[in-house]
Amino acid sequence: MGNFNDLLKKRRSTRRFTSEELTQDEVVTLLKAALMSPSSKRSNGWQFIVVDDKEKLRILSSCRQQTASFLADAALAIVVLADPMASDVWYEDASIASIIIQFQAEDLGLGSCWVQVHERMAADGRSSNEYVHDVLDIPLQLQVLSIVAIGHKGIERKPFNEDNLQWEKIHINKFGGK
Repeated sequence: MGNFNDLLKKRRSTRRFTSEELTQDEVVTLLKAALMSPSSKRSNGWQFIVVDDKEKLRILSSCRQQTASFLADAALAIVVLADPMASDVWYEDASIASIIIQFQAEDLGLGSCWVQVHERMAADGRSSNEYVHDVLDIPLQLQVLSIVAIGHKGIERKPFNEDNLQWEKIHINKFGGK
C-alpha cells in the first residue's frame, strides 16, 4: 500500500477466500500487528488464538446464526479475546486489535472479515461466546470479542468511493448544523 488513506479505501470485508494457504511470514506479520495494538494504560489485556485447522474453522463457522459460514473457507482465523479483570475497557482494546489485524491483512494483500462474537448467538442457541469457549477450551475469565477470518481474496471488491461519504454526519462544535 502507498499510504494509510489508500489502505482505508481498499480494505473491504472479504467473505470469499481461495484455498491458498498463508505463508509463515504473513502469519507472523499479522500476529506482530495484533501484539502492537494499542490498549488502555498499556494493559495488554487482549489475547489471540490462531486457528488454521480446517475442521476447527468449519466448527467455528457455526458460532453465529448463518453469518459466520465463511470462516470454514478462510486460511486461518484469529480469535480476539480479552480478560475483563485486566482492563475495564477490554471491549475497546479488543476492538482496536481486531481492526489492526484487518488493516495488516489488507496491507499484505489478504482479505479479512470480522465475525462479532460478543453478545451474539450461535446456531445451536448458545451464546456465541460460550460456543467459542467450548470449541477452543478457553478459560472462563476470558471473553471473546471477535473472530477475524483471513485468507487470499476469492473476490476483489471495489475500493470505497469517497463520493459516498456522509458528510452530514459530521458536526462542528455542537450537534446539528445550526
